[in-house]
Order: sequence, then structure tokens, then C-alpha cells
Amino acid sequence: MSDAEALAQAVEAAAHWGGCDAPKLIKNRENAVFDVALPTGRAALRLHRVGYQTEAAIRSELWWQVALAGRGVAVPLPLATGAGDPVAQLRDGRLASVIGWVAGVPIGEARVPLRAGKDWQCRTYHALGRLLAQMHRETDGLALPPGFARPDWGLEGLLGDVPFWGRFWDHPGLSEAERAVLVAARFWCRARLEGYAGADCGLIHADVLRENVLEQGRVLTLIDFDDSGFGYRQYDLGTALSQSLTEPHLAAISAALIQGYASLCPLSAQDRAMVPLFTLLRTLASVGWTMPRMEADAPPARAHIDRAVRAARIVMGGGNLLA
Repeated sequence: MSDAEALAQAVEAAAHWGGCDAPKLIKNRENAVFDVALPTGRAALRLHRVGYQTEAAIRSELWWQVALAGRGVAVPLPLATGAGDPVAQLRDGRLASVIGWVAGVPIGEARVPLRAGKDWQCRTYHALGRLLAQMHRETDGLALPPGFARPDWGLEGLLGDVPFWGRFWDHPGLSEAERAVLVAARFWCRARLEGYAGADCGLIHADVLRENVLEQGRVLTLIDFDDSGFGYRQYDLGTALSQSLTEPHLAAISAALIQGYASLCPLSAQDRAMVPLFTLLRTLASVGWTMPRMEADAPPARAHIDRAVRAARIVMGGGNLLA
């Protein structure tokens, strides 16, 4: 969908929430997201990508966010249409939703070194770990409604024959040597997950990237639940660390994140030892994510491949990925 087409649809969609004459495009990727000035205030309008999430999954995502916000978790609150529905259907069948605006700035961005120094980084990642633990803990106290549906980020969703984000080991940009490493990593990780009897599983955000964590003062808010689903809780921790593997203070950042999480949700020694594996799993999944979204030789695709191959070699070789 071109930006011009998205803009026309954004105007149509906004009418369901009272109208906005001049939506401002923020991004046009998985979903087209707009900054809109509605009669009720500033908000983020999403035009959902056709075929990515079902209507049931979108409604489930919004239900979860409302429930989390109601329990005091720092997440944006979805807004209902004038008819009281959290989802609007446009004339061409596309679905739209609106999320209340969250003030703040992302704590970072992909492939850009973290700002500030070690103290800020550790304080921020400790707070992020605590926020993720709060989200998981409060979620466990919810009774999910009938028909609740979200993607699988469990064993099959990450490492099955058809992972949710694609067969990363089949990326056309892989050399034969790189392909062999990722195939080996797939089976190596699967064997360890199958033996992880104490795994804590449930609803997870599944996309805890720097750009999805907003900071205002010292308060963090977690946004963009579009990929949320059912999976391993430590996958959220691994995802949060996956963009920091070349940071000079990586060991301190990872320790702060884990300590922040454990301050609300206790972690066994085995749980802590599995975090590098879940970090590796995110790097593998990200290779699959690039396949339908960019050319095989695009620089970001190559960066994802290099990161995953390096992480796989370190973890399978017994090294400390998060040192």
C-alpha cells in the first residue's frame, strides 16, 4: 500500500473515531500508523496489514492492552469508535484501530549505539525488566475471554517446520556455511527447549525492541503489541537484549534487565542461564522476518544474518553471548 493510499484510508478510518482531516504518517510497514488529532485528543491510528493478523487476533491484542492498563501496567490504552467497537472495518475490508497517544521518546533504535552512559543504561534496563515482569504477572491474573487468539511463539512458532516469522535457515542470502550454522542452531535450540521442564510460558509482548519502549522522565511505557502472542517469558528478555550484543556495557545491561525482572518474578538459576538462548532465538527469528520484507542482499538483511550466525556460534560453542 502506497503512502498516498494509506493516507486516504486513514481519513476514512478516522471518521469512525470522530474524524481527523490531516493524519500524519509515522510509518508504513507491518501496519500503516498515523498520528491523528481526534476530537478526544491525540492518538495513533493503525491500518492493519491485510493477512498478517486475523480480526480475532487484533481484537484479542486490544482486549489484552485494555486489561493490562486497567491493572496499572504502563501500556497505551486502545480507544473505541463512536459505536463502541475497538475495531473499524473500512470499505475495502481493511481493519483499523486507534491507540491513545503516549508521550515520550524511544530508549534507542536498531543498529545505533545506546545513548547516555552505563548508569543510565543499567537503570533503564532494570526498569524495563521490572515492567516486563509486571506485565507477565498481571497477565497471569487475567481470565482470557472466549475466542482469544494470538500467534504462537512457543517451540513450534520459533523452531518448527513453519515458524511464525519464516524458515530462517532458508534465507536466500545465506552462504552454504551460514546455512549449516543456522540449521544446526535450530536443532540445538530445540533440544534444549524440549528439556526445559520449568519454562514459564504465557502471553508475551514478543517485540521488546528499543523503539517499542518509550521513556518520559524515568517512566517507561511498552508500545506496539502487534506481534504479541503465547510463548516463553524469557523470549521477551532475549528480544530486549538482541539489539545490544555489540554494546560495550552489554554484561551490565543484561544483568540489570534480569535483576529488574527477578525483582517481581523470581528466576531460578536455570531460568537465568536460558536468557542467552532466547536472545539467540530472537536473532534467528529476525532473519526469517526479513525474508518477505526486503531483498536478500539488502544491508539490513545481511546485518541480521551476520548477527544470528555470530550469536549461534558463540552460544553453541559454550561462550557467553551476553558477556
